[in-house]
Amino acid sequence: MTTPPRPSPGPPAESVPRCYRHPNRETLIRCTRCDRPICPDCMHPAAVGFHCPDDVAQGRKSIRPQRTSVGALLRESPPYVTIALIAANVAAYFYCGTQPGGTLRNPTGSRLFLDWQLFPPRVHGNHQYFRLLTSAFLHISPLHILSNMVALAIIGPALERLLGPARYGVVYLLGALGGSAAVYAFGTAFQYTAGASGAIFGLFGACLVLHRKLGLDFQWLVGTIALNFVLTFSISGISKLGHIGGFVVGVLAASAIGGLPRYPLRISARVQAAGLSGVGVLVLAVVALRTLTW
Repeated sequence: MTTPPRPSPGPPAESVPRCYRHPNRETLIRCTRCDRPICPDCMHPAAVGFHCPDDVAQGRKSIRPQRTSVGALLRESPPYVTIALIAANVAAYFYCGTQPGGTLRNPTGSRLFLDWQLFPPRVHGNHQYFRLLTSAFLHISPLHILSNMVALAIIGPALERLLGPARYGVVYLLGALGGSAAVYAFGTAFQYTAGASGAIFGLFGACLVLHRKLGLDFQWLVGTIALNFVLTFSISGISKLGHIGGFVVGVLAASAIGGLPRYPLRISARVQAAGLSGVGVLVLAVVALRTLTW
């Protein structure tokens, strides 16, 4: 008779963080300035997430303006960049829909739509590289623009407050450019593409990297992103490459600003600018390589 081998113990479960002021209390909330775990008694509501008592006291004593954990000025003002982006997308849609050849139900026949949409042969043959960006402000139907603008209105304000207007605007535009670059480099040559989805998925990628600093529930965020990717691959007519390209670029851009999710860093503004520039150069390199091999 033999004794069956004892199962080897699995890896230890990851411990739940404990409040830095109350070590006996477990918590999943972190201070958006210093990234230390804080319990409900230590949470002080802020423009983005919560602050710990030490940072609140330090902010009251300091004459310097308070900043978020990525170095942006803390602002109580409305998210003007998000509002401006929504207004620009809606304005472009109504303009295309009221011009000859287009309608509000189908604006794709208007002159502006035809001149701005992403059509790879025109980008390559006529050197109309501006289409890589302008196509992100066009939409093909009321449902198309409504779904994108609702998503932007939900995730945009929190990101804008954390990153500040400049960083947030750059991440949005890089996501849009990354989605278009993926379509241009790897998509079907004679397929038209339009929509802000690449930029929206870029913001999803940024939220995934910066979820701790934003105070977002990680499981809820992953579920939301996974659902959007399921819809991307389940519904015909949706630019899969545009969504993937925008998401990847958003992850890279957010990592350049705040470090990796498990290894958050305090990165100086100069290093952030260099990292974002590097992401932009990488996207342009993909476009250039596709142009050379056309």
